[in-house]
Amino acid sequence: MSSHLVLLGDSIFDNRAYTAGEPDVVSHLREALPPGWRASLAAIDGSTTADLEEQCADVPSDATHVVVSIGGNDALANANLLRLPVRSTAEALLQLGERLARFERSYRAAIAAAVALGRDTTICTIYNGNIPAPEAAVVRVALMTFNDVILRVAFERGLRIIDLRLICTEPSDYANPIEPSGPGGRKIAWAIARAVGAAGDRSSTARVHIG
Repeated sequence: MSSHLVLLGDSIFDNRAYTAGEPDVVSHLREALPPGWRASLAAIDGSTTADLEEQCADVPSDATHVVVSIGGNDALANANLLRLPVRSTAEALLQLGERLARFERSYRAAIAAAVALGRDTTICTIYNGNIPAPEAAVVRVALMTFNDVILRVAFERGLRIIDLRLICTEPSDYANPIEPSGPGGRKIAWAIARAVGAAGDRSSTARVHIG
């Protein structure tokens, strides 16, 4: 039986415009997958959680697996939080909490649309990027809060997770502060192949027990 893996989300997967002629994620993935597997790209650069349902409508009927990387552009749209004047840390946290509540509603709806497809589903966290210091430290902490939403949704639904923060760890993994390079895309592709059981060994995969 053949397997058809479809990538959904944003420029983490749709990164051809940033690789300077090197292979993009889906090209690397096609090389990583064994015979009997194929990969398609439905992710669109610039997409947010609000766009994922439309992408889901384009998933081919023969798809067996979907992998979703979405949320980075939602976080980017809230980057002004890092510059807002506040009177206290408590006020800053309350403002962040309000934004996160909106993100969580949108993210849950996006993942619900992906899960409703009835395919084997894997989701990705938002990586830290190649942000220059000293801003990098602040961005990393802010992204932890968005990733908390992603991880909780994954845990609740029992979905497989690829933590891109542990995959793209070197400056060379990035074509610019926020887009994966050719080498970074190769790391992402191989992480996907391993996660779905198409390459390597999944025996060391972490498991979370919530019940």
